[in-house]
Amino acid sequence: MSAAASQTAAPDAVNTAPSTTPAAEFVSTYEDVTRVRIEDPGRFARLAATRRRRTVADTDGRMMIIAADHPARGALGVGPRGQAMASRTELLDRLREALAVPGVDGVLGTADILEDLLVMGALEDKIVFASMNRGGLQGGSWEIEDRFTAYDAASIRAAGFDGGKMLTRIDLEDDRTSFILEASAHAVTDLARHELIAMVEPFLSGRPGGPGTKVMNDLSPEAVIKSIHIAQGLGATSAFTWLKLPAVDDMERVMDATTLPTLILGGDPTDDDPVALRATWKRALDRPNVRGLVVGRTLLYPAGDDVTAAVRASVDMLR
Repeated sequence: MSAAASQTAAPDAVNTAPSTTPAAEFVSTYEDVTRVRIEDPGRFARLAATRRRRTVADTDGRMMIIAADHPARGALGVGPRGQAMASRTELLDRLREALAVPGVDGVLGTADILEDLLVMGALEDKIVFASMNRGGLQGGSWEIEDRFTAYDAASIRAAGFDGGKMLTRIDLEDDRTSFILEASAHAVTDLARHELIAMVEPFLSGRPGGPGTKVMNDLSPEAVIKSIHIAQGLGATSAFTWLKLPAVDDMERVMDATTLPTLILGGDPTDDDPVALRATWKRALDRPNVRGLVVGRTLLYPAGDDVTAAVRASVDMLR
């Protein structure tokens, strides 16, 4: 691998003019990233304030977003490779390569990853979504109670990013589901107050093997439809709410459950046939309220490890 919906703008929106960041503010090595964190941590805020921005309104109506918020939830595996995302520098190499592919609009991540990319100049002219709740650690007994441990609406606004994403899993057998529904509703309302997109990723989930076993998402059309109706009712307004959904069977019926703009997620790559996988995305993209893709591991760690080729194929399909 080589290294390397319109959104309404608030009146006091962060700078969208051409970047005034001196080239010397960016760094090119990971050693320099660490040095900045030690010697000049205020540089991250300065770079965010002067970053050259695009917004969702600047796109052609469809978006290709690269997702990279899995590690913060302790989810380091990609298919059978349990530690695939353990190396931060390798992940950043792959992210920078993916973001450099023409047609990639932006990235979704937690603060640690977004700030590394920011100081290396990789967020210039990109749409950025900030991940908000990562407290439901993969494998934890409390996994459904996905606490908001990352960005909040105020920090997303201060950074000049475009919105916040929240994972909202609904387990009717787990009383802690009520917490995540309430927390997600508050986040949707708070993001809307700041005129930021609330990207809600709902699933009907459970532990089919019994207490203490792995949390599994129900990907039947009926379950996805129910999750849509629950998610789109969260918060005091849905004006800024988007959905992030899996591509499942019968997407025509599934997408008839909502008028909200929707992005299709990539999921955990378990299918060795990337052509077949892209075909499922394409069927979903044919629905008029599906506005793009948010894909991470499938494109960052593809079969054959050619990140550029995997991303370019997905961009070509989207456009």
